Amino acid sequence: QVQLVESGGGSVQAGGSLRLSCAASGYTSGMRCMGWFRQTAGKEREGVATIYVPGGATYYGDSVKGRFTISRDNAGNTVYLQMNSLKPEDTAMYYCAVHTEWQLCVNWENEKRYKYWGQGTQVTVSS
Repeated sequence: QVQLVESGGGSVQAGGSLRLSCAASGYTSGMRCMGWFRQTAGKEREGVATIYVPGGATYYGDSVKGRFTISRDNAGNTVYLQMNSLKPEDTAMYYCAVHTEWQLCVNWENEKRYKYWGQGTQVTVSS
C-alpha cells in the first residue's frame, strides 16, 4: 500500500505560480512512477506530468509543456509540481497517483490503471 497526500493548492491570478507537493508513505520502495492528474467537473482526469522514481525521467501533457515542471526529492518520496504562467483553464482539482509496475508507467496518461491516489488539492486561477 502507498499513501499519498497532496498539498500546495490555492487561488492565484492568471500568470501567477503555485507549487504542489505530493508526499508518499508506506510501500515507497515499490513506486516506479508518480504522476499528477487534474480534473474538472464533468470531465475525465487529465494527465499533467509524470516522473520515474528511479531515474527521474519526466513526461508532460501537451497543455502544460513549457509551463509546469515535475521534480522529486532525493529520497524519491515527495514529488513536486511547479506551475508557472497559470491560466484560468488550469483551474481543477489536482491529484497525485503512483504506479508500482514499470510497464504501466509507459502509458502514464491512462488514469484508469493507477492503483494509488491522493485526495486531491484544488487549484483556482482567476482571470
